[in-house]
Amino acid sequence: MENSTDYYYANILDIENGLCRKDAVAKVGSIVVPFFFSIVVLLSLIGNILVLVILVLYENLKLLTNIYILNLAVSDLLFTVGLPFWACYYIWGWTLGDVACKTVCFVFYAGFYSSVMFLMMMTFQRYMAVVHPLSDWERGHGFSLITIITWVVSIAAAVPAPIYSSVQADPGDPQKLYCEYNSTGAYLAITYEQNVFFVFAFLFMGFCYTKILQTIFNTRTNKRHRTIKLIFCIVVVFFLGWAPYNLVIFLHTFTHHQINYFTRCDVSHHLDYAEYICKLLAFSHCCLNPVFYVFVGVKFRNHVKGILRKIFQTAPNMDIQHTRTGTILSHGSVCSNSNNCKRNSTTV
Repeated sequence: MENSTDYYYANILDIENGLCRKDAVAKVGSIVVPFFFSIVVLLSLIGNILVLVILVLYENLKLLTNIYILNLAVSDLLFTVGLPFWACYYIWGWTLGDVACKTVCFVFYAGFYSSVMFLMMMTFQRYMAVVHPLSDWERGHGFSLITIITWVVSIAAAVPAPIYSSVQADPGDPQKLYCEYNSTGAYLAITYEQNVFFVFAFLFMGFCYTKILQTIFNTRTNKRHRTIKLIFCIVVVFFLGWAPYNLVIFLHTFTHHQINYFTRCDVSHHLDYAEYICKLLAFSHCCLNPVFYVFVGVKFRNHVKGILRKIFQTAPNMDIQHTRTGTILSHGSVCSNSNNCKRNSTTV
Protein backbone atom coordinates (compact mmCIF):
# COMPACT_ATOMS: atom_id res chain seq x y z
CA MET A 1 0.00 0.00 0.00
CA GLU A 2 1.12 3.59 0.58
CA ASN A 3 4.68 3.97 -0.71
CA SER A 4 5.57 0.56 0.65
CA THR A 5 6.51 -2.68 -1.02
CA ASP A 6 3.58 -3.78 -3.10
CA TYR A 7 0.83 -5.43 -1.07
CA TYR A 8 0.38 -7.32 -4.29
CA TYR A 9 3.42 -9.38 -3.19
CA ALA A 10 2.17 -9.96 0.37
CA ASN A 11 1.95 -13.73 0.06
CA ILE A 12 4.61 -14.75 -2.47
CA LEU A 13 7.53 -12.69 -3.77
CA ASP A 14 9.68 -13.89 -6.65
CA ILE A 15 13.30 -13.28 -5.60
CA GLU A 16 16.35 -14.62 -7.36
CA ASN A 17 14.15 -16.90 -9.49
CA GLY A 18 12.76 -18.55 -6.38
CA LEU A 19 9.75 -18.24 -4.15
CA CYS A 20 9.93 -16.26 -0.93
CA ARG A 21 6.73 -16.97 0.96
CA LYS A 22 5.37 -14.12 3.06
CA ASP A 23 2.30 -15.65 4.64
CA ALA A 24 3.59 -14.94 8.17
CA VAL A 25 4.40 -11.33 7.31
CA ALA A 26 0.96 -10.76 5.83
CA LYS A 27 -0.71 -12.35 8.86
CA VAL A 28 1.15 -10.05 11.27
CA GLY A 29 0.17 -7.04 9.19
CA SER A 30 -3.49 -8.05 9.08
CA ILE A 31 -3.64 -8.14 12.90
CA VAL A 32 -1.25 -5.49 14.23
CA VAL A 33 -1.76 -2.69 11.69
CA PRO A 34 -5.60 -2.50 11.85
CA PHE A 35 -5.57 -2.62 15.66
CA PHE A 36 -3.00 0.17 15.94
CA PHE A 37 -4.66 2.28 13.23
CA SER A 38 -7.94 2.07 15.16
CA ILE A 39 -6.29 3.59 18.23
CA VAL A 40 -4.59 6.31 16.18
CA VAL A 41 -7.85 7.21 14.44
CA LEU A 42 -9.70 7.52 17.76
CA LEU A 43 -7.03 9.70 19.38
CA SER A 44 -6.58 11.84 16.27
CA LEU A 45 -10.31 12.50 15.92
CA ILE A 46 -10.64 13.47 19.57
CA GLY A 47 -7.53 15.64 19.67
CA ASN A 48 -7.87 17.45 16.36
CA ILE A 49 -11.62 18.01 16.57
CA LEU A 50 -11.09 19.46 20.05
CA VAL A 51 -8.48 21.80 18.59
CA LEU A 52 -10.92 22.96 15.89
CA VAL A 53 -13.72 23.53 18.42
CA ILE A 54 -11.53 25.63 20.69
CA LEU A 55 -10.15 27.65 17.79
CA VAL A 56 -13.60 28.41 16.38
CA LEU A 57 -15.27 29.19 19.72
CA TYR A 58 -12.58 30.95 21.71
CA GLU A 59 -9.68 32.12 19.55
CA ASN A 60 -8.96 34.95 17.14
CA LEU A 61 -8.79 33.34 13.71
CA LYS A 62 -7.30 36.48 12.21
CA LEU A 63 -3.96 35.63 13.81
CA LEU A 64 -1.55 33.81 11.52
CA THR A 65 -0.52 31.29 14.20
CA ASN A 66 -4.12 30.24 14.81
CA ILE A 67 -4.72 29.92 11.07
CA TYR A 68 -1.76 27.54 10.83
CA ILE A 69 -2.95 25.51 13.80
CA LEU A 70 -6.45 25.23 12.32
CA ASN A 71 -5.14 24.08 8.95
CA LEU A 72 -2.71 21.66 10.60
CA ALA A 73 -5.62 20.09 12.47
CA VAL A 74 -7.62 19.85 9.23
CA SER A 75 -4.71 18.21 7.39
CA ASP A 76 -4.19 15.75 10.24
CA LEU A 77 -7.89 14.86 10.11
CA LEU A 78 -7.61 14.44 6.35
CA PHE A 79 -4.69 12.09 6.88
CA THR A 80 -6.70 10.24 9.52
CA VAL A 81 -9.67 9.69 7.19
CA GLY A 82 -7.58 7.34 5.06
CA LEU A 83 -6.46 5.10 7.92
CA PRO A 84 -9.71 3.11 8.44
CA PHE A 85 -9.73 2.19 4.74
CA TRP A 86 -6.13 0.99 4.88
CA ALA A 87 -6.89 -0.93 8.08
CA CYS A 88 -9.71 -2.80 6.32
CA TYR A 89 -7.43 -3.26 3.33
CA TYR A 90 -4.93 -5.18 5.44
CA ILE A 91 -7.68 -7.55 6.56
CA TRP A 92 -9.85 -8.15 3.48
CA GLY A 93 -7.97 -6.63 0.56
CA TRP A 94 -9.59 -3.86 -1.51
CA THR A 95 -13.37 -4.22 -1.90
CA LEU A 96 -14.50 -0.66 -2.75
CA GLY A 97 -13.72 -0.33 -6.46
CA ASP A 98 -11.30 1.71 -8.56
CA VAL A 99 -12.79 5.17 -7.93
CA ALA A 100 -12.65 4.68 -4.17
CA CYS A 101 -9.07 3.40 -4.51
CA LYS A 102 -7.94 6.59 -6.25
CA THR A 103 -9.98 8.83 -3.92
CA VAL A 104 -8.61 7.29 -0.72
CA CYS A 105 -5.04 7.46 -2.08
CA PHE A 106 -5.49 11.14 -2.90
CA VAL A 107 -7.06 12.03 0.47
CA PHE A 108 -4.36 10.09 2.29
CA TYR A 109 -1.42 11.76 0.53
CA ALA A 110 -3.01 15.21 0.53
CA GLY A 111 -3.33 14.90 4.30
CA PHE A 112 0.27 13.76 4.64
CA TYR A 113 1.85 16.46 2.48
CA SER A 114 -0.32 19.28 3.84
CA SER A 115 0.50 18.22 7.41
CA VAL A 116 4.23 18.42 6.72
CA MET A 117 3.81 21.70 4.84
CA PHE A 118 1.95 23.37 7.70
CA LEU A 119 4.54 22.13 10.18
CA MET A 120 7.10 23.89 8.01
CA MET A 121 5.01 27.07 7.89
CA MET A 122 4.57 27.05 11.67
CA THR A 123 8.30 26.54 12.04
CA PHE A 124 9.00 29.49 9.76
CA GLN A 125 6.49 31.64 11.63
CA ARG A 126 8.25 30.88 14.92
CA TYR A 127 11.61 31.49 13.31
CA MET A 128 10.50 34.98 12.22
CA ALA A 129 8.94 35.74 15.62
CA VAL A 130 12.08 34.77 17.57
CA VAL A 131 15.00 35.50 15.24
CA HIS A 132 13.50 38.59 13.58
CA PRO A 133 11.08 39.92 16.23
CA LEU A 134 10.96 43.46 14.86
CA SER A 135 9.85 42.51 11.36
CA ASP A 136 6.29 43.27 10.26
CA TRP A 137 5.99 40.21 8.04
CA GLU A 138 2.82 38.92 9.73
CA ARG A 139 0.97 42.12 8.82
CA GLY A 140 1.74 41.81 5.12
CA HIS A 141 -1.36 41.16 3.04
CA GLY A 142 0.58 38.76 0.83
CA PHE A 143 0.92 36.30 3.69
CA SER A 144 -2.82 35.72 3.67
CA LEU A 145 -2.15 33.67 0.53
CA ILE A 146 0.28 31.35 2.32
CA THR A 147 -2.47 28.96 3.39
CA ILE A 148 -3.86 28.71 -0.15
CA ILE A 149 -0.38 28.19 -1.63
CA THR A 150 0.39 25.53 0.97
CA TRP A 151 -2.74 23.57 0.06
CA VAL A 152 -2.04 23.93 -3.67
CA VAL A 153 1.50 22.57 -3.25
CA SER A 154 0.25 19.73 -1.04
CA ILE A 155 -2.46 18.73 -3.50
CA ALA A 156 -0.03 18.91 -6.43
CA ALA A 157 2.38 16.61 -4.56
CA ALA A 158 -0.47 14.18 -3.81
CA VAL A 159 -1.85 13.98 -7.38
CA PRO A 160 0.60 11.34 -8.77
CA ALA A 161 -0.51 8.73 -6.20
CA PRO A 162 -4.17 8.45 -7.37
CA ILE A 163 -3.20 8.78 -11.03
CA TYR A 164 -0.95 5.75 -10.89
CA SER A 165 -3.05 3.73 -8.43
CA SER A 166 -5.68 1.22 -9.52
CA VAL A 167 -7.44 -1.94 -8.41
CA GLN A 168 -5.50 -5.06 -9.40
CA ALA A 169 -6.31 -8.75 -9.04
CA ASP A 170 -4.01 -11.32 -7.52
CA PRO A 171 -2.95 -13.64 -10.38
CA GLY A 172 -2.96 -16.55 -7.94
CA ASP A 173 -6.49 -15.74 -6.75
CA PRO A 174 -8.57 -13.41 -9.00
CA GLN A 175 -11.06 -12.94 -6.16
CA LYS A 176 -8.46 -10.99 -4.18
CA LEU A 177 -8.21 -7.34 -5.20
CA TYR A 178 -5.57 -4.80 -4.24
CA CYS A 179 -5.33 -1.02 -4.51
CA GLU A 180 -1.76 -0.58 -5.76
CA TYR A 181 0.47 1.36 -8.10
CA ASN A 182 0.03 0.06 -11.62
CA SER A 183 3.75 -0.09 -12.37
CA THR A 184 7.08 -0.46 -10.62
CA GLY A 185 8.21 2.85 -12.12
CA ALA A 186 5.27 4.67 -10.52
CA TYR A 187 5.99 3.04 -7.16
CA LEU A 188 9.65 4.10 -7.29
CA ALA A 189 8.86 7.66 -8.41
CA ILE A 190 6.26 8.26 -5.68
CA THR A 191 8.52 6.73 -3.03
CA TYR A 192 11.42 8.98 -4.01
CA GLU A 193 9.08 11.98 -4.08
CA GLN A 194 8.11 11.31 -0.47
CA ASN A 195 11.77 10.81 0.51
CA VAL A 196 12.84 14.10 -1.08
CA PHE A 197 9.89 15.93 0.48
CA PHE A 198 10.77 14.62 3.92
CA VAL A 199 14.49 15.42 3.64
CA PHE A 200 13.77 18.96 2.46
CA ALA A 201 11.22 19.52 5.27
CA PHE A 202 13.58 18.20 7.91
CA LEU A 203 16.52 20.30 6.70
CA PHE A 204 14.28 23.37 6.59
CA MET A 205 12.94 22.79 10.10
CA GLY A 206 16.40 21.94 11.38
CA PHE A 207 17.83 25.19 10.05
CA CYS A 208 15.01 27.29 11.53
CA TYR A 209 15.16 25.66 14.96
CA THR A 210 18.95 25.91 15.07
CA LYS A 211 18.66 29.66 14.55
CA ILE A 212 15.85 29.83 17.12
CA LEU A 213 17.95 28.01 19.73
CA GLN A 214 20.93 30.27 19.04
CA THR A 215 18.74 33.32 19.56
CA ILE A 216 17.19 31.93 22.75
CA PHE A 217 20.58 31.09 24.26
CA ASN A 218 21.65 34.67 23.61
CA THR A 219 18.47 36.03 25.19
CA ARG A 220 18.18 35.81 28.97
CA THR A 221 14.57 35.01 29.81
CA ASN A 222 12.94 33.20 32.71
CA LYS A 223 11.15 30.77 30.39
CA ARG A 224 14.12 29.97 28.19
CA HIS A 225 14.41 26.34 29.35
CA ARG A 226 10.71 25.63 28.81
CA THR A 227 10.93 26.97 25.28
CA ILE A 228 14.05 24.93 24.53
CA LYS A 229 12.33 21.75 25.72
CA LEU A 230 9.30 22.47 23.55
CA ILE A 231 11.41 23.07 20.44
CA PHE A 232 13.49 19.98 21.18
CA CYS A 233 10.35 17.83 21.48
CA ILE A 234 8.93 19.15 18.20
CA VAL A 235 12.08 18.37 16.22
CA VAL A 236 12.75 14.99 17.84
CA VAL A 237 9.15 13.74 17.50
CA PHE A 238 9.01 14.78 13.85
CA PHE A 239 12.34 13.11 13.10
CA LEU A 240 11.70 9.91 15.07
CA GLY A 241 8.26 9.59 13.53
CA TRP A 242 9.09 9.93 9.86
CA ALA A 243 12.84 9.34 9.40
CA PRO A 244 12.79 5.56 10.05
CA TYR A 245 9.76 5.07 7.79
CA ASN A 246 11.31 7.04 4.94
CA LEU A 247 14.54 5.12 5.36
CA VAL A 248 12.78 1.74 5.21
CA ILE A 249 10.70 2.52 2.11
CA PHE A 250 13.86 3.85 0.47
CA LEU A 251 15.68 0.58 1.23
CA HIS A 252 12.71 -1.33 -0.15
CA THR A 253 13.32 0.24 -3.56
CA PHE A 254 16.65 -1.61 -3.71
CA THR A 255 14.67 -4.84 -3.99
CA HIS A 256 13.01 -3.54 -7.15
CA HIS A 257 16.40 -2.46 -8.48
CA GLN A 258 17.57 -6.07 -7.99
CA ILE A 259 20.48 -5.15 -5.74
CA ASN A 260 21.87 -8.52 -4.62
CA TYR A 261 21.74 -8.16 -0.84
CA PHE A 262 18.17 -6.84 -0.85
CA THR A 263 16.89 -9.67 -3.07
CA ARG A 264 17.59 -12.20 -0.33
CA CYS A 265 14.42 -13.63 1.17
CA ASP A 266 15.50 -13.12 4.80
CA VAL A 267 16.43 -9.48 4.13
CA SER A 268 13.08 -8.90 2.45
CA HIS A 269 11.30 -10.34 5.51
CA HIS A 270 13.27 -8.11 7.88
CA LEU A 271 12.45 -5.04 5.80
CA ASP A 272 8.74 -5.93 5.81
CA TYR A 273 8.64 -6.25 9.60
CA ALA A 274 10.69 -3.04 9.98
CA GLU A 275 8.24 -1.26 7.70
CA TYR A 276 5.28 -2.32 9.84
CA ILE A 277 6.93 -0.91 12.96
CA CYS A 278 8.06 2.32 11.28
CA LYS A 279 4.68 2.79 9.62
CA LEU A 280 2.87 2.57 12.95
CA LEU A 281 5.29 5.06 14.47
CA ALA A 282 5.05 7.50 11.57
CA PHE A 283 1.28 7.41 11.14
CA SER A 284 0.74 8.07 14.85
CA HIS A 285 2.13 11.55 14.25
CA CYS A 286 -1.34 12.81 13.26
CA CYS A 287 -2.60 12.24 16.82
CA LEU A 288 0.57 13.58 18.47
CA ASN A 289 0.48 16.98 16.77
CA PRO A 290 -2.28 18.30 19.06
CA VAL A 291 -0.16 17.29 22.05
CA PHE A 292 3.08 18.97 21.01
CA TYR A 293 1.71 21.95 19.10
CA VAL A 294 -1.36 22.87 21.10
CA PHE A 295 -1.74 20.98 24.36
CA VAL A 296 1.45 22.59 25.70
CA GLY A 297 -0.36 25.91 25.84
CA VAL A 298 -1.75 27.00 29.20
CA LYS A 299 -4.70 28.68 27.50
CA PHE A 300 -5.65 25.53 25.67
CA ARG A 301 -5.72 23.53 28.89
CA ASN A 302 -7.88 26.20 30.47
CA HIS A 303 -10.30 26.03 27.54
CA VAL A 304 -10.49 22.25 27.84
CA LYS A 305 -11.17 22.51 31.58
CA GLY A 306 -13.89 25.06 30.88
CA ILE A 307 -15.52 22.82 28.29
CA LEU A 308 -15.42 19.82 30.63
CA ARG A 309 -16.93 21.88 33.45
CA LYS A 310 -19.71 22.98 31.15
CA ILE A 311 -20.38 19.45 29.91
CA PHE A 312 -20.36 17.77 33.31
CA GLN A 313 -21.65 20.86 35.15
CA THR A 314 -19.08 20.53 37.89
CA ALA A 315 -18.91 24.28 38.22
CA PRO A 316 -22.27 25.76 37.15
CA ASN A 317 -21.43 29.20 38.45
CA MET A 318 -18.28 29.42 36.44
CA ASP A 319 -18.80 30.95 33.00
CA ILE A 320 -16.54 30.14 30.09
CA GLN A 321 -15.00 33.21 28.55
CA HIS A 322 -16.18 33.52 24.95
CA THR A 323 -14.06 36.48 23.94
CA ARG A 324 -11.74 35.72 21.07
CA THR A 325 -8.22 36.23 22.29
CA GLY A 326 -4.71 35.57 21.09
CA THR A 327 -2.93 32.38 20.13
CA ILE A 328 -3.49 29.17 22.07
CA LEU A 329 0.22 28.48 21.92
CA SER A 330 1.02 31.21 24.43
CA HIS A 331 2.27 30.08 27.83
CA GLY A 332 1.09 32.99 29.89
CA SER A 333 -1.05 36.10 29.56
CA VAL A 334 -3.54 36.61 26.76
CA CYS A 335 -2.98 39.16 24.01
CA SER A 336 -6.06 40.62 22.40
CA ASN A 337 -4.14 41.71 19.33
CA SER A 338 -0.92 40.33 17.88
CA ASN A 339 0.38 43.88 17.38
CA ASN A 340 0.06 44.53 21.10
CA CYS A 341 1.83 41.36 22.11
CA LYS A 342 5.40 41.62 23.23
CA ARG A 343 7.49 39.55 20.83
CA ASN A 344 9.78 37.26 22.72
CA SER A 345 10.93 33.68 22.72
CA THR A 346 8.30 32.46 25.16
CA THR A 347 5.45 32.37 22.61
CA VAL A 348 6.87 29.55 20.54
